[in-house]
Amino acid sequence: MIISPKSISTLIIALSISIISCAQNTTEKTTPIFKDGEAQIVEAFSNTNKWIRHDLWVETEFDTDGDGKPDRMHVAVTRPEQTETEDLKLPIIYVTSPYFAGVAADLPGVMWDVEIELGESAKERVHPEVTRRGHRPIISNSHLRKWVPRGYIVVHSSSPGTGLSDGAPTIGGENESLAPKAVIDWLCGRAKGYTEREGSEEIKAYWSTGKVGMTGTSYNGTLPLAAATTGVEGLEAIIPIAPNTSYYHYYRSNGLVRSPGGYLGEDIDVLYDFVHSGKEENRPYNNETIRDTEMKNGMDRETGDYNEFWEGRDYLNQMDNMKAALLMSHGFNDWNVMPVHSYRIYKAAKEKGLPTQIYYHQNGHGGPPPTSMMNKWFTKYLHGIDNGVENAENKSYIVREYDDPQEPTAYKDYPNPEASDVSLNLTYGGTSIGGLTLNKVPVAGEMLSDDASISGSELAQATNSKNRLLYVTPKLKEDLHISGVPQVTITLASSKPAANLSVWLVSLPWQEGKDVKITDNIITRGWADPKNHKSLSKEENLVIGKDYTITFDLQPDDQIIKAGQQIGLMIFSSDKEFTLHPKPGTELMIHLGSTQLKLPIVGGDDAYTKATD
Repeated sequence: MIISPKSISTLIIALSISIISCAQNTTEKTTPIFKDGEAQIVEAFSNTNKWIRHDLWVETEFDTDGDGKPDRMHVAVTRPEQTETEDLKLPIIYVTSPYFAGVAADLPGVMWDVEIELGESAKERVHPEVTRRGHRPIISNSHLRKWVPRGYIVVHSSSPGTGLSDGAPTIGGENESLAPKAVIDWLCGRAKGYTEREGSEEIKAYWSTGKVGMTGTSYNGTLPLAAATTGVEGLEAIIPIAPNTSYYHYYRSNGLVRSPGGYLGEDIDVLYDFVHSGKEENRPYNNETIRDTEMKNGMDRETGDYNEFWEGRDYLNQMDNMKAALLMSHGFNDWNVMPVHSYRIYKAAKEKGLPTQIYYHQNGHGGPPPTSMMNKWFTKYLHGIDNGVENAENKSYIVREYDDPQEPTAYKDYPNPEASDVSLNLTYGGTSIGGLTLNKVPVAGEMLSDDASISGSELAQATNSKNRLLYVTPKLKEDLHISGVPQVTITLASSKPAANLSVWLVSLPWQEGKDVKITDNIITRGWADPKNHKSLSKEENLVIGKDYTITFDLQPDDQIIKAGQQIGLMIFSSDKEFTLHPKPGTELMIHLGSTQLKLPIVGGDDAYTKATD
């Protein structure tokens, strides 16, 4: 074919227009923006009316509801319109939970009866039913306004046996790790997603870069860790907030049956009932298989021993495959999910050589790191921006007692590397006020009598009490910085074959009034079963009058005790807020010469001596 000069000219003009148009289209494409190592809010991503929202079901590799088919997890996606109109691919912030579809009502009798003798079986409790709430395609609106405008896709899913997800809740069982793994596999193109729960029409995550980060608080913070322990490819970073990392540590303490703070009588089967919002027709099978068989046979409220059931629900035992970078967050005064949960995982991840940081505040349950910290973490590991967060000299960020939670103080690590244990001995007089001293003390014994009707705060404020022993330091002349895990060694004899043992570390004088802060009175706490003095997994009845020595950790802490205060070690038996409540009268003889508190203090013995001399 011969093309005329006029046709060639016309073709050149058309090509030029096409090239200009393509260049303009390329220029106009929306992309994330970064400044100072953080993803910035992009106006084009911020119009909520233009966000694309849809749901689907991801097929897993397990069947826990007994219907002979792989369970499918309900997933909801929220993404900027540019992922559709401009072929834009973005990384994912993923949040999964058993709570999204509602929980059971807190009816009378749903908790286990704690007014029983140690070792006895309680009467059967009430089993509530959950009425599911929520409508497709929205599972949750959490985290959307924080992350979608910054150039992320936010994905939510309901845990097995909750909401519109198949399966059964197992409260820490294997399926609760494999369910988010399946969703991440789908986001990375390795698993199948379907437009309907029972349908066969597949749906792809064509808008995903295959880079996923997870976060959430409490149970929702546990599940990012559960997913990470599978080693799933594509899960680059997790930010657990107040996560429950071991159901044994949540419902037991050193062999003792102990409730989480605020939920006296709760146990793992109570939580199962609380979240079981899945298909009504599947619930009888799930109840019989999980709650009434696996949990009933494994949870063991009679002894409180550590066994295979609890071992399988401890994520510290499953960290071999973990590869995700970890930014951990927790409150030192969280008496629900206690700070040991975060510390043990942070320590293990650090020992594995994973990128790690930890953020601690001084308040109670919940509390995310500052947005800037989270932003830098996700920017580095999901967008791949080299902001140096993994090379930061300081690994620990702690909110000091009177500071804004958004303004933590940076330290090289937690515990503070400059802290060392100071060994404090007990001097006679604990029924009123005994002493804590660096010096060795004569062999002596003091008696306390159990009475669970008296609260720990009442005991700490009592001038004299036969129901507790209290030993205090001299009044501090200078501030004293505690950082780490206090430990007690107690030698005791009991008047009965079983006894609770509770320890509080307190700051005195006790403060009262509306301006009292959460850090003002209780420094930290711990509980143990003397019957487990040799082993967590096998208790033995106490021989009445025989001496037993038990050593155990209190909860981790980092607190500055102000000058003018005294640090007090309070030893008592049943804790009204946390333990079972046997009848009053069990007597414990505490042998002072072989009882000791190890207190991690920044500056060690020198700092302690300077503050107390």
